[in-house]
Amino acid sequence: MSIQSNLNTIKESLPEHVTLVAVSKTKPVSDLLQAYEAGQRIFGENKIQEMTEKWEEMPKDIQWHMIGHVQSNKVKFMAPYVSLIHGVDSLKLLQEINKQALKHNRTIDCLLQIYIAEEESKFGLDENELNELLTSVQFKELKNIRILGLMGMATFTKNQNQIKKEFTRLKFIFDSIKELKTENCNLSTISMGMSGDYQLAIECGSTMIRIGSSIFGGR
Repeated sequence: MSIQSNLNTIKESLPEHVTLVAVSKTKPVSDLLQAYEAGQRIFGENKIQEMTEKWEEMPKDIQWHMIGHVQSNKVKFMAPYVSLIHGVDSLKLLQEINKQALKHNRTIDCLLQIYIAEEESKFGLDENELNELLTSVQFKELKNIRILGLMGMATFTKNQNQIKKEFTRLKFIFDSIKELKTENCNLSTISMGMSGDYQLAIECGSTMIRIGSSIFGGR
């Protein structure tokens, strides 16, 4: 199957309210251009340097999503162009994104990463940390970021019940805070679900899915 037919098959199966992020990390620009020609405009990368190189080379109507873990000292490289940063897990990182966005006279959209998995290696905030962050004075002072929603990664397991429990948890947390509107926080997005579990994620309330191997083939 070609990249274009893979993409079309997935898009046909998605409800209208679900945004597809094509996870293009490690893939060459030629593969991304095939997806672009098939109409895809949102690409997700997990390394800032690789994403920046692709941004420089590719058409400028693409939205670039940073889906990997972000180190504060690398934010400045993507601040001129990044469309959405998925994995924000601390006030310190938000402050750095705000600082770099201000330098470029931009507002950068972010998702807060919530820890929902039963694996030690995953990053993210717990529910208490999330509430503390969103209600803190320091957060309200950040004028050049905007929190659009939450992101979470389920445990890497074949146990569908466990994955469903974790996705449901993220939706529950989202619902518990979605009324919290400030100038820099307007919650509409739940980013969860990848190639192996995106249909389950959508059933559980996902509005944004991150798909790589089902579009571009294995890595």
